[in-house]
Amino acid sequence: MEQYLRFFIDYKQKDWPEWLVSAEFAVNNKVYSTTKVSLFMANYGREIRIKVDLRRKEKMEKVTEFVERMRKVQEEAEVALTRAQEEMKRQADRRRKEVEIWKTGDKAILSTKDLVFKERPAKKLVDQYIGLYIINGIVLTNAVKLQLPTSMRVYLVVNVSQVV
Repeated sequence: MEQYLRFFIDYKQKDWPEWLVSAEFAVNNKVYSTTKVSLFMANYGREIRIKVDLRRKEKMEKVTEFVERMRKVQEEAEVALTRAQEEMKRQADRRRKEVEIWKTGDKAILSTKDLVFKERPAKKLVDQYIGLYIINGIVLTNAVKLQLPTSMRVYLVVNVSQVV
């Protein structure tokens, strides 16, 4: 929605409410590569018609036919989503590595990747790792609490990917 609105709103961004209906229509009418159907079709069993021909007299389909068609669309969407989810997990697991097990009292060095040093404006010249800090506690399997100097002014709990 945001990307759609960015294209059409004016420079001062005051006319975005006028574009919401068009943005919603575009999102609901888009056929997703994962499910191979639009959101409207997945939810209501019909595609959105842009033009309405009042002369055309459409017969109402039988309820059982409609329910059966809806069930089939939802089953196909569920299978496609499950397949996509499995593929995403497979891709993520390829890059995932074993997490090192830390214990309270262990010493670790901290990555400076996500730290901000105001006194050192050129980030590429900052050391990649700093200190040798004691682990004060294990918060989660993927987060540890470090004993950092108060001059650092950073949150003491860090993700294990940030310590070596």
